[in-house]
Amino acid sequence: MEVKKLLFVTDFEELWFDALESLMELRKAGLNHVVFLHVINREQVSMHRGAGYLKEEDARLRQMADVRFIDWAESVFEKGMECGAYVVVGSPLTKILSTAETEKVNLIVTEAHKRTKLEKLFASSTTMELLRRSKIPVLVHKYMLPSGRVNDKPFDIPLLVTDWSPPCERALEQIIDIKKAVKKVVVVHVVSDDILKGQSKNDRMEIQKESKKRLEDICITFEDEGIEADFHLYIGKVVSQIETAAHEHNATMIVMGATGKGAWRARWLGSVSQEITETSEFPTLLIP
Repeated sequence: MEVKKLLFVTDFEELWFDALESLMELRKAGLNHVVFLHVINREQVSMHRGAGYLKEEDARLRQMADVRFIDWAESVFEKGMECGAYVVVGSPLTKILSTAETEKVNLIVTEAHKRTKLEKLFASSTTMELLRRSKIPVLVHKYMLPSGRVNDKPFDIPLLVTDWSPPCERALEQIIDIKKAVKKVVVVHVVSDDILKGQSKNDRMEIQKESKKRLEDICITFEDEGIEADFHLYIGKVVSQIETAAHEHNATMIVMGATGKGAWRARWLGSVSQEITETSEFPTLLIP
């Protein structure tokens, strides 16, 4: 899917205009319209005030967001792009999904919301629920890290993680659709320790051989599209090996398919895409 229109969701904590600027390489791939969204969470406002939801606070927060978006929109217009903005009150998840549908965007950009250990056990974050329910790609952008590192060119060297599933096939196609914004692709598959456990030496070698052949085929697909690509096979714990691969090969983003596990399984067992999104320092593009 071409990315001509994106929804930039911000609560003005991690994603400011400089984070949007880092996505402008997508203009080479057809991006020409940005929609800003800020959701005022009524429950949070009430909690902080301690005396119910106040209309005065609503008006104050709206005005602050409007001023910021007007300033941002002027910069977007100067680039020759179209722009829209929403400042709304309600559930962040519901408003993100409904705005994405109304505006017919091709990509949702949001930030990672940190959760406590207790929240991880008993409640899904807005980001995790969004990844499970969105029908379009979601980029969880981690622009400025606590270490001071800045992910200012996320599309330069995407690390495509594949497990050969249909969502991973769609992730491959997504990279091809934005290839003008990409310099090189690193393709990675991790063979889990659990898969190799109990296998004979010959069986392990066969699994590795087959995996490398499939990775090579993916690279050929990219190269046929004029995209430089190389592949790497890792063995071990999936999440840690993905993070290792991203560091070793100077990736600027992790791209993977969202598995779409059911709510119960995702909450109690987790998933690779969820853990990467929550723990990795790299921007993560999830393809449904």
